[in-house]
Amino acid sequence: MPHIEFRKVAKSFGHNTVIGGFDASVEDGEFLVLLGPSGCGKSTLLRMIAGLTEISGGSLLFDGHVANDWTPHQRGVAFVFQSYALYPHMTVRGNIAFPLVMDRFRKWHHIPVVNAIQRWRAMRDPELAASVERIARQLELEPLLDRRPASLSGGQRQRVALARSLVRNPSLYLLDEPLSNLDAKLRTQMRSEISTLHREVGKTFIYVTHDQVEAMTMATRIIVMNHGEIQQVDTPDGIYDQPANTFVARFVGAPPMNLIPVRLAEGSRLEVGASLAWTHAGPLPAAPAAILGVRPEKLRLFSGTGGMIAAQVIVIERLGAETVVGCRLDDRPAGDHGLNTDDLVFVRIAGHPGLHHGDACSLSYAVEDAAWFDSASGRRLEAGPVRHNPVA
Repeated sequence: MPHIEFRKVAKSFGHNTVIGGFDASVEDGEFLVLLGPSGCGKSTLLRMIAGLTEISGGSLLFDGHVANDWTPHQRGVAFVFQSYALYPHMTVRGNIAFPLVMDRFRKWHHIPVVNAIQRWRAMRDPELAASVERIARQLELEPLLDRRPASLSGGQRQRVALARSLVRNPSLYLLDEPLSNLDAKLRTQMRSEISTLHREVGKTFIYVTHDQVEAMTMATRIIVMNHGEIQQVDTPDGIYDQPANTFVARFVGAPPMNLIPVRLAEGSRLEVGASLAWTHAGPLPAAPAAILGVRPEKLRLFSGTGGMIAAQVIVIERLGAETVVGCRLDDRPAGDHGLNTDDLVFVRIAGHPGLHHGDACSLSYAVEDAAWFDSASGRRLEAGPVRHNPVA
């Protein structure tokens, strides 16, 4: 399995730079997820790893060797496309076996009659047949081997695409949003199957997605990208608990981290607008203004005035075992054109709170659950010593 290293890797299309100066590494056997919004360059980066897209600048290294000009075959990669890319005229067996058949392809096999004979002979090779049967059994595709893709469901087609990648026993697996075309139930099932495959084969997986649930549930490490640049590289827990900036804080999490612009007044007072203030009994950043971040599940919701921060219930989303409540802080604007969710602070609580739209409420949080970000750059800030005597 190769150790992959990116050294100032860049990609431009004409004057449009998609990826600029990408520096990162991929360890042997890890499940690395490239996470980011559409258009951030993650699929382009994956195609550069595979050798399907040329690198405009920098170096891509496989085990210390520059691989910029290597062919996909030389890199030993398997690529699972978002659109399945199955051959409709072939059976499931033929689709799975296709990479093994192509490994035996020679120049003279382009001759039509020779091509047909060679493919017929390859499909009847006992070693090839055994490989196909093994992968089909692993992915529960044995009953489907003689069917064509048109007669398969979306989940079955996705498993065939995975089987076609696995059958060559490559050193590196690349998956480009493979679950985006599936419904919610199938996505959950396929997430488990892909994670199980990673553990069983013990190879390196690089997975592209914009779905933070997929990233958090499958990855051993995540690279969060935006506009072709790395925002943060960390474990799923590190990304969630200690986001490096406000982009990561808002992108990872559902609902995302609440971000409240505050002024740091005298002592330990935090102010929002002209009339809303509360005491923060813990460390504060040195800046006069900052952004306070708190995850929805870390907030406590009180009916009435039992909490630190006065608010009003605006949105209630009942999700069965839990409820998400969107609150507007008393001094936060409602937005210029109706409801704007960016103006709301969300709280995730178990069960049903018994609140209704328009009810007065209040919020509280533990000081150790607070994150701080720079108002201008959005970068995470470190809080300094406690600036006041803690309030009981």
